Amino acid sequence: MQLPFTHDQFLDVFGAYNRALWPAAILTWLLTATAIVALYRRGPRVSRLVAAVLAFHWGWVGIAYHLAFFRGVNPAATLFGAMFVIQAALFLWRGVLGSQLSFQPSSSSWGRVGGALIAYSLLYPTIGLALGLAYPRFPSFGVPCPTDILTIGLLLLAPRREVRLLGVIPALWAAGGGSAAVLLNIRADFPLIVAGLLLLLFAAAGPRRSDIRAD
Repeated sequence: MQLPFTHDQFLDVFGAYNRALWPAAILTWLLTATAIVALYRRGPRVSRLVAAVLAFHWGWVGIAYHLAFFRGVNPAATLFGAMFVIQAALFLWRGVLGSQLSFQPSSSSWGRVGGALIAYSLLYPTIGLALGLAYPRFPSFGVPCPTDILTIGLLLLAPRREVRLLGVIPALWAAGGGSAAVLLNIRADFPLIVAGLLLLLFAAAGPRRSDIRAD
């Protein structure tokens, strides 16, 4: 796969983004961490809050990253931005306005994997720096790949009937973004490919007991 930009150009985009919008990464991390702590303390009752946070993530990345910055080096960012805004609208529709989306932390295998991906997404900026990248030219929190890892982790806690709708775009980004990460050697993003495969396996499996009770 031939990318229309170089490794340095890719990191330059993050440098410009982080210099211009650095408070957003901190505020988004705090908002997300607060929602995750509330989810694990209070359970599905805060699912609407979590869905709203995910909608914010996807809308922000679509507009503030793809359309405002990434489009400067990659014309396909216009399409990517539209995809992310559509995903934001889906979370608003199903999880906020419709209250159809319920996140249920559990000690099951899928629950533990989902929790691990959520934790990885929150640690993502530190992992990127530990793997050799340097501020401000590195993917911070609230950009496409950590947003997708966070989303997949949370979808592994959701009913499969909703995942089959809400997981399409995250799975597509996991494939495309993960492949680009390998080509660009952005090692913090390598788990994205595995996360996408896990999401597909989860969606393809039979319903859980909680899914059946919800029906």
